[in-house]
Amino acid sequence: MKTRSPQPLLTGLMWAQQGATPETPKLRHTCEQGDGVGPYGWEFHDGLSFGRQHIQDGDLRLTTEFVKRPGGQHGGDWSWRVTVEPQASSTSALPLVSLFFYVVSDGKEVLLPEVGAKGQLKFISGHTSELGDFRFTLLPPTSPGDTAPKYGSYNVFWSSNPGLPLLTEIVKSRLNSWFQHRPPGASPERYLGLPGSLKWEDRGPSGQGQGQGQFLIQQVTLKVPFSVELVFESGSARTGGNRAREQLAGSILTQALESHAEAFRERFEKTFQLEEKGLSPGEQALGQAALSGLLGGIGYFYGQGLVLPDMGVEGSEQKMDPALFPPVPLFTAVPSRSFFPRGFLWDEGFHQLVVQRWDPRLTREALGHWLGLLNADGWIGREQILGDEARARVPPEFVVQRAVHANPPTLLLPVAHMLEVGDPADLVFLRRAFPRLYAWFSWLHQSQAGPVPLSYRWRGRDPALPTLLNPKTLPSGLDDYPRASHPSATERHLDLRCWVALGARVLTKLAEHLGEAKVAAELGQLAANLEAEEILDELHWAPELGVFADFGNHTRAVQLKPRPPQGLVRVVGRPQPHLQYVDALGYVSLFPLLLRLLDPNSSRLGPLLDILADSRHLWSPFGLRSLAASSPFYGQRNSEHDPPYWRGAVWFNVNYLALGALYHYGHLEGPHQARAAKLHSELRANVVGNVWQQYQATGFLWEHYSDRDGRGIGCRPFQGWTSLVLLAMAEDY
Repeated sequence: MKTRSPQPLLTGLMWAQQGATPETPKLRHTCEQGDGVGPYGWEFHDGLSFGRQHIQDGDLRLTTEFVKRPGGQHGGDWSWRVTVEPQASSTSALPLVSLFFYVVSDGKEVLLPEVGAKGQLKFISGHTSELGDFRFTLLPPTSPGDTAPKYGSYNVFWSSNPGLPLLTEIVKSRLNSWFQHRPPGASPERYLGLPGSLKWEDRGPSGQGQGQGQFLIQQVTLKVPFSVELVFESGSARTGGNRAREQLAGSILTQALESHAEAFRERFEKTFQLEEKGLSPGEQALGQAALSGLLGGIGYFYGQGLVLPDMGVEGSEQKMDPALFPPVPLFTAVPSRSFFPRGFLWDEGFHQLVVQRWDPRLTREALGHWLGLLNADGWIGREQILGDEARARVPPEFVVQRAVHANPPTLLLPVAHMLEVGDPADLVFLRRAFPRLYAWFSWLHQSQAGPVPLSYRWRGRDPALPTLLNPKTLPSGLDDYPRASHPSATERHLDLRCWVALGARVLTKLAEHLGEAKVAAELGQLAANLEAEEILDELHWAPELGVFADFGNHTRAVQLKPRPPQGLVRVVGRPQPHLQYVDALGYVSLFPLLLRLLDPNSSRLGPLLDILADSRHLWSPFGLRSLAASSPFYGQRNSEHDPPYWRGAVWFNVNYLALGALYHYGHLEGPHQARAAKLHSELRANVVGNVWQQYQATGFLWEHYSDRDGRGIGCRPFQGWTSLVLLAMAEDY
């Protein structure tokens, strides 16, 4: 929990199950993909002032819940309650558990601990320019749902702030002294504790005045089950009224949590109407968890990104050193707390489709922050790795962003929804945002222009290395989706052309609405050209394949073969590569349909519905495959160490676009209306049904799903765009 500021005051929780064995207990802190914890996630989170999260860790079940109470001039008070109980199914003896509550300051703040008996902190008082005077109190533990006190053993540690990426390691390294937990009338038990002191001079070599802040941690150890409350009180909220406010703790906190939970349930049903649509209580709970996990993953990031500038000549950036861009803030949702805890540009457009239905104000803030990242050319980096904490979680090869690489402009999807709904506050925001949206779109349209007029090509494909089956196109968002086998400047990318067409359409509408006549005329002409079916046909219809396709220097006669000692290498057979349409039937082939660019009477709509509905190609019982089962690339590794990603698996974001398109054509008069409507209801049943089944089995939403057995694969929890399952259940496209 932290303030939304460049130098935040940050509070957090670690925990460990103490064992009788001498080895160090497993210290839990940040979400990690392979830590064996789970399932975990938010049951409720309103994105603002309330949340309840459940975490399963072996035989333990933790519930963490918070409420914020506005007041005063500095944001008001908040309280967390952490409850630790044995799993219902657990038969082992009740374990001893340590909770570690910590406060980290960044250099400008004052923190003064007030110590009581036996190492117990009475409270921490402090002051910052943003929060004024405040006080933290860790209340004595009780039995869950009760006021009966429980005996706890206390330890404390106080040091200078080592930096967020090192907090876990510091605590691990200091958990090295044995203590006795001696509840009255019970036999003592040993536990590992922090051997700290609260004397300022004992904090270690770096004294005060270093400008690096403080790290103050209180360990409380006791037998499960128990609850502990941490209360933050703002000085200005306490003294603002005529009478002192009651502390947000005990029964008052319980009451606040219950009334927030009830308000959440009511607002959720009013917004999404899942009960009214006949969805089961379990499916409604999935919808609530999908929304809550997405809202609970919204974070505030601040720092500098590493960028290779655009020198105007393709490939020239390889010879340059990356530059640190100036520090920027970013308020954004994230795809996955455990694996991708940072902002991704094309993911965020999908995230905000869900968020804006719940709280349009949050979406305006997030979009405003993303547009604030625009550089002078109109470029926004596709992955935002801001500051040391974010960089510590990213493999080095992905840290540097390249100012020639684009990403699908999905932020225009929530913009299109704003225009549709017409909320006055959204329209005020769009007026302010328009110059940046236009600059961003113009950069995309110009920088990614293809070899012939009205064609487009993703810059930044991987070089053709001998170890790669098909060089990746990371900027497209579809990573290893097969493109032309031999990358060249002659390529024409269908999906990119469709994204630009969508952008021209949305910004034309926005310019017209704002009375920007000149821009509206210019963009309207571009939109008309990009949507003209004869030009789309000429550039991308492949008669020999019977579908739309990419174009480039290509042969399908490529495969990986073992060649010691290099391992797997690419072998090119006959026919040799030549300029032709790329036979990679899959999501890219559907883009004119997915983005609703075809007229309902188009002669091309039928063939696209045919391949979509054909189980030999894209249809599976669990949703649409990313690549046809009939493709030679289906399920193929891209290199010895690179398993398939967008080569058959079912991805929810594209299935959501497909549902929206089928719903759209199912409501427009035309020869394919009845078929589109039928396919919509069948696809919705398949894709929602599988996400629900996997959620029941594992407790997680997943990055993508197997087209063979529906299993969740990739990282989890993935409460980024898989949270679109909520909008699919609500039939809200």
